[in-house]
Amino acid sequence: MTAGLDTPDRRGRTGLDRHGRDLTGNPRVRVRDVDVLSCDWYVLRRTTFDYQHSDGHWSREQRETYDRGDGATVLLHNAERRTVLLTRQFRLPAYVNGHPDGMLIEAAAGLLDGDAPEEAIRREAAEETGHVIGAPEPVFTVYMSPGSVTERLHFYAAPYDPVTTVTTVADGHGVAEEGEDIATVELPFGEALAMIRSGDIADAKTIMLLQWAALDGPFRHPGPPSAPVP
Repeated sequence: MTAGLDTPDRRGRTGLDRHGRDLTGNPRVRVRDVDVLSCDWYVLRRTTFDYQHSDGHWSREQRETYDRGDGATVLLHNAERRTVLLTRQFRLPAYVNGHPDGMLIEAAAGLLDGDAPEEAIRREAAEETGHVIGAPEPVFTVYMSPGSVTERLHFYAAPYDPVTTVTTVADGHGVAEEGEDIATVELPFGEALAMIRSGDIADAKTIMLLQWAALDGPFRHPGPPSAPVP
């Protein structure tokens, strides 16, 4: 008996080795086997498949996929003040791979955890920034690291009002039981763009949302100089 296969793992899941076996959308791919390498919190699988190359020959391939579930992210913006509201939190993977202190400035984000994307991002915005948002504006849905990670990330944008925060910045944000310790960072939009160029903002989803905001979003038209952030 193996946890995650024929008995529940720590998250109550079984049949994790069945995922991806019945795919039929690409006739050039024939899945042969799926092995679960790890199913602690997320799931690491090794899939063996036959692939037909462009010249017609077939080869046997193996790939590992990391399944952490799908997620959502949102850019909170204030068009009148020309500001954005981001977060700062510690990211161990970035820290061990060269980031000076692992403290990344990011757009609010989180996993869906079974919720619809819009519902999930309203939850995450409240947990991470203290702001309750209305219906967010869909931006796009993308695969963030398709070479190894299965996650699709749903991107949104939503206005925020500084006076409607449900908690104070001094309180900190995040779910304490999950080890989260998140601070909010309000920036003039022009400063946020400059931080991409300087490398002070190095998170992919945040860069994508800021560039969308400049090209096709709330800051695509020239406006007055950014108001100072109190």
